[in-house]
Amino acid sequence: FQSEQQILSSKLECVQTIKDRVLVEATCTESNLVTLFPQKGSGAKTQTQSSLQFIQVETETLYNKVNLEDLYVTSMLYEKEGTEREVTGGEVTELVWKLCLAQSASFETTDLFMTLIFELRHLSLEPLRVVWQRSSFKCRDNWQPLIDALPSCATEPCVVLMKEIIASGEIEEDKVEYFFRSFSFIPKPTSVMIESLAPLLKSPGASQTCFLGVTALLHSFCSAHTSCDSEPAVQSVMKTLGKFLGGNCSVQDSERLSKMQLVLKGIGNAGLAAASLVPDLSLCASLKSNPIEIRLAAIQAFRRIPCSVRVSHLLPEVT
Repeated sequence: FQSEQQILSSKLECVQTIKDRVLVEATCTESNLVTLFPQKGSGAKTQTQSSLQFIQVETETLYNKVNLEDLYVTSMLYEKEGTEREVTGGEVTELVWKLCLAQSASFETTDLFMTLIFELRHLSLEPLRVVWQRSSFKCRDNWQPLIDALPSCATEPCVVLMKEIIASGEIEEDKVEYFFRSFSFIPKPTSVMIESLAPLLKSPGASQTCFLGVTALLHSFCSAHTSCDSEPAVQSVMKTLGKFLGGNCSVQDSERLSKMQLVLKGIGNAGLAAASLVPDLSLCASLKSNPIEIRLAAIQAFRRIPCSVRVSHLLPEVT
């Protein structure tokens, strides 16, 4: 507004009573006057009164001295309290139903969801499949509790079930991407997980998240297993990626170029597992007939491969 007329007028008055250097009473009156159309004399006024009064002095509360022997150092990871017990598929299904009926954004919902994750970790594959058949429904706001809980489960049965769900095409694309991204955060991946996910790389519509998620899982596995390249599951993934390279990364069209870049990113993600592809990567990078994007992507694919493998004769000077 260009007008200089004051629109809001506020006033605050407080009266405090102090006795023996102690505040015994405080009374405040706040008024606000909003005048939108001063020429007509109209407006709105609010007035708030508040009063605080001293009542009593609490005696000092004595606390028991803490016994240092009762303290211990632990990680910041969430610890689920309670004793271990056998979990059934029926109980997990009932939990999903309870989640659907609970109020959103409540402590009850949070507790039920954490319980669902921990109980999923106790189920083998067959009971998990039954739970999926009974609990794949959507509840309020199209929420699927089981879909959101599975990526945090991080067990072999959960990963295998996630792979089966992806392959079946039963869930939306954004949920599929959510599954793939979660593979990067599995703390202790196993060869069974890798073996289960490997066929997804051969799918014609395999996305970037698919390649990066599976190869990130591969990298985590090899970080904990020095001889990972001898694992059949790892060899299967690298064989699939090697076939995409075709020996020298030659491309005929833009679609093939995009796919090749994606595969090279995946190989770079895999790290030590990609040691067997060093000769192919070297040729891809040095072949002058390859597009510059492919040659650069091939060089970048060496980023996690140990120096002991990246010997100079396998990576000649690129010009």
